[in-house]
Amino acid sequence: MSKKLISMLMGLGCILATAQAVADVYPPWSHGKNDPINQRGLEFTVPEVDNLPDFHGNPMDTKLSIFVGGNYYFAMAPLVAAFEKDHPELSGKIYYETIPPGLVAAQIENGGTITVGNMTWTVKADVYAAGMKRVKQMVDKGFLVSAEPYATNNLTIMIPKGNPAHITSLKDLGKPGVKLVMPNPAFEGIARQIKAALKKAGGDELVKMVYETKVKNGETILTQIHHRQSPMFLMMGKADAGVTWGSEAIFQEKHADNPISFVKIAPEHNSTAIYAAGVLKDAPNPEAAKAWVNFLKSPKALAIFEQYGFKPYHH
Repeated sequence: MSKKLISMLMGLGCILATAQAVADVYPPWSHGKNDPINQRGLEFTVPEVDNLPDFHGNPMDTKLSIFVGGNYYFAMAPLVAAFEKDHPELSGKIYYETIPPGLVAAQIENGGTITVGNMTWTVKADVYAAGMKRVKQMVDKGFLVSAEPYATNNLTIMIPKGNPAHITSLKDLGKPGVKLVMPNPAFEGIARQIKAALKKAGGDELVKMVYETKVKNGETILTQIHHRQSPMFLMMGKADAGVTWGSEAIFQEKHADNPISFVKIAPEHNSTAIYAAGVLKDAPNPEAAKAWVNFLKSPKALAIFEQYGFKPYHH
């Protein structure tokens, strides 16, 4: 084999390796495992271009539609698998979405219709799951029967592996030169808890620095879709840190095996989220919906949640 051909093959190998490394930055990181159907059709998934990581299953043939605030998208696959073992009649018939809770609520309020790119489809939700405050709002608006709490979560500081910016606390996020990726307050409920944590750690000055000053000078990137984007920006080298739920950092580091780690937030500064779910008053599949909500409170489901750092909700 000529030296020129060897050189060309080596160059092609480098290009393919680089392309794969870039592709690995983008979701879905599940590699098809989060698709709760029994038969997959034509494979057409291109990371960053056509990947629809927040939509799972077949909306045309669903017997249970779950609209979940995306804070535990990574736990849904094992949860659905465990649920289907107890309800084999629903196997391959479950559809779920994991976009931000405010956007899921807006979809419900718009009759279940959503548009992504050139695709528009309508799915009537059976279950809505998000933070307790958001779920109670949907109860008050008349969309849900009740709000059933089941798990809790705490904030953490997500960082690239190795912590190159040497982040040790929330106060470090306010330092000049430290680049951040932060959940967008416009539609992400987590931003409310993050601001509360920042205020505990550094007062209104730290909140303003992270969410106003650094946004204006370009040192804070606000997410456009969901804080699932945070690890993407960290792995691409565009940010040094970002506050997310602890469960997401555990998933990235231990389950997705991405070069992501985290710094714990001092308990006196941290915020706790309570997750709740409710059955839609006009749910097309009310019995399946009730079964799912009850399942979320079961030891089997809570054991799955605990793998990602969630804790059971206690009254």
